[in-house]
Amino acid sequence: MSMHFNKPGRPRHITQGEFAIGDGSGGSLTTILGSCVATCLFDEQAGVGGMNHFLLPEGSTQGVQVASFGVNAMELLINALTKQGARRDRLKAKIFGGARMIEGLSDVGAKNAVFVRDFLRREGIVCVGESLGGTSARRVEFWPETGRARQRLLDDARLREEPPKTAGNEVELF
Repeated sequence: MSMHFNKPGRPRHITQGEFAIGDGSGGSLTTILGSCVATCLFDEQAGVGGMNHFLLPEGSTQGVQVASFGVNAMELLINALTKQGARRDRLKAKIFGGARMIEGLSDVGAKNAVFVRDFLRREGIVCVGESLGGTSARRVEFWPETGRARQRLLDDARLREEPPKTAGNEVELF
C-alpha cells in the first residue's frame, strides 16, 4: 500500500490499495468507492487523520497489493497516524462504501462492511458516522485534521449529496 501526504491547499485523491494522512494544512482527501470501503480515522485532540481504500476484507496476496485487504489497510493507516501523534485510544472513525454494484454476483460490498465494523469494534475504535451498502458508487471527501466528511452518491450520471448517518443520537454538522 502506498502512503501519501496531501499537498497544501489541494485535495489528495487515493485509489484502491492506498492511504493518505493529513499534513496539517487543512486540505482534504478524496476517493471514489463502489464495493470497496474507505475508513476515515482521526484524532481530534492531536489534529491528525487519514483515509484508506481497500478492496477485499481478506485474501491471498498473489497478484494483489497486500494493502488492498482490510486488515492490512487498517493497520497501515493506524500505524501512520500514531507516528504523526495520534493515540489509538482517541481514534474515531467514519466509514463509507460497501455498495452492491452488480446484482447476482457475490456481495463483496456487504463482506467489506461486516469486516470494517467488526475490526473497529474489536479494536475499540468508535465509529461516529457511516454510509455503507446500497447500490450507488460514492465520492467521499474527508478533512483529516477535523474529522469532517462529505459524500456524493453517484448514480445515473448525476451527483446527489448526502451526509453520512451518525451513530447514536449525535448530529454531524458540516
